[in-house]
Amino acid sequence: MLGRWRARANAADTHPAGNTVPEHKSAIAQGFVAMHTMLDAGWTHASFSALAREGFMRNPIVHRCVRMVSEAAAAVPWSVQEGDRDLAEHPLVDTLERPNLGQSRTALAETLFGNLLLSGNAYLERVEAADGRMRLHAIRPDRVRIEHDERGWPARCIIEGADGARTIGMDDDGRAPAVVHLSLYNPLSETDGFAPLEAALMALDVHNAAAQWNKALLDNAARPSGALIYAPGDGSTLTAEQYDQLKRELADGYSGALNAGRPLLLEGGLDWKAMGLTPRDMDFIEAKNSASRDVALAFGVPPMLLGIPGDNTYSNYQEAQRAFYRLTVLPLVRRTVEALSGWLAPLYPGRMRIGIDLDRVEGLAAERDALWARLEAASFLTDTEKREAVGYAPTPTRNG
Repeated sequence: MLGRWRARANAADTHPAGNTVPEHKSAIAQGFVAMHTMLDAGWTHASFSALAREGFMRNPIVHRCVRMVSEAAAAVPWSVQEGDRDLAEHPLVDTLERPNLGQSRTALAETLFGNLLLSGNAYLERVEAADGRMRLHAIRPDRVRIEHDERGWPARCIIEGADGARTIGMDDDGRAPAVVHLSLYNPLSETDGFAPLEAALMALDVHNAAAQWNKALLDNAARPSGALIYAPGDGSTLTAEQYDQLKRELADGYSGALNAGRPLLLEGGLDWKAMGLTPRDMDFIEAKNSASRDVALAFGVPPMLLGIPGDNTYSNYQEAQRAFYRLTVLPLVRRTVEALSGWLAPLYPGRMRIGIDLDRVEGLAAERDALWARLEAASFLTDTEKREAVGYAPTPTRNG
């Protein structure tokens, strides 16, 4: 192919009447020199849609972290309590178990926690159904805008929908508003939350860029293209048209994974100089693992649970699982349940509140079994004291 190109190039340099075309200076040098310069890094915009698209939908580490935290937090059982007594039947119990016609409590809670992790904000709207029952619906954070009063406090909630915007007051004469706003701590805002993924934004972009670079290397036979040198010996240079045509023929016939290893047929002063990558340049695996650990750290997920190599912080998997629940899942669930309790419980008479049942958390089963074993061996404690130690209501002792 390149031999035919050389013939066409020689013909193009000759005038049809046999006269030689006057020689012009060309910007193309006789050799090709590849220069790499440091450019400014481009970072993903920290909006909910960008973080959801570039993180949750394109990055496996972010996807798994969000799924692990949101699913584990949603699986923690909630309970409705009046004083010290758990209620099995109550309108609030029915609302939490079936918040709306399309979702169960677990599904709604998973959406709620996922919005918190990706946006730092989550919104729930309370709707009175025609049958008098209360429905709860999660709202996408990017559809909600909070407006403040002259003092800087949240005054109204603007929800963008398909039929336009709706305005809901955040303080309706002291009654619980129809919308509750859940947020994670943000030191630079009184109302907007700060997403954990935003803190790991650089690690996210590094991980995605490393994956794209590896894919590009595979498409190019896992090596750079090299340099095609034109040095005919007579001092001539390539014209701009010849240079562009040579680039097109190289791209069409020799680039891509299907053309890996295909030999070049060179003549007419063309010479190919292959370039290789050093082992340090090819060390993208460690760069991806380092970025993965940073992402997992931001979400509070032990890297051991994600299968990331090179992290031996925890002596075993069970210890990492227990730390995951104690340090990440339970604090997130507690702050969410407390916010919902303060929002919904005042709508009902009595000392109502929403709590969590730690005895039914599967991730803490080993820790709970160890506690019961220690209490069972403590012969100096009565049965009532043992029940109080594990959070149960006291009952008369068997010997009483």
